[in-house]
Amino acid sequence: QVQLVESGGGLVQAGGSLRLSCAASGRTFSNYPMGWFRQAPGKEREFVAAISHWGGSTYYADSVKGRFTISRDNAKNTMYLQMNSLKSEDTAVYYCAADMYNGRRPRDPHAYDYWGQGTQVTVSS
Repeated sequence: QVQLVESGGGLVQAGGSLRLSCAASGRTFSNYPMGWFRQAPGKEREFVAAISHWGGSTYYADSVKGRFTISRDNAKNTMYLQMNSLKSEDTAVYYCAADMYNGRRPRDPHAYDYWGQGTQVTVSS
């Protein structure tokens, strides 16, 4: 079992920044790839970013590339999402997720086995 808890969401003006955190517990954190997804009202959950178990590989959705940065600190069992130049279309509930197997489909939400409860990000224009 893996428990994931997101934090850091909130209300920010367009052009501003937020940093989300995802604290993990239950298994050796450095053993599994992780990702961030988001879901806006009335829309399906979509991929945002993913990172390999040691952080050597990262993946981004085109919509956030150059603005968001995913990272992890395995010593702290925590993953981060630094979000800069936020836009109103970034408004959503953001979820972190853990992939217990091979991380070969980092953009596919069905490849992830554990999910956090989500944290709301609201960007005002």
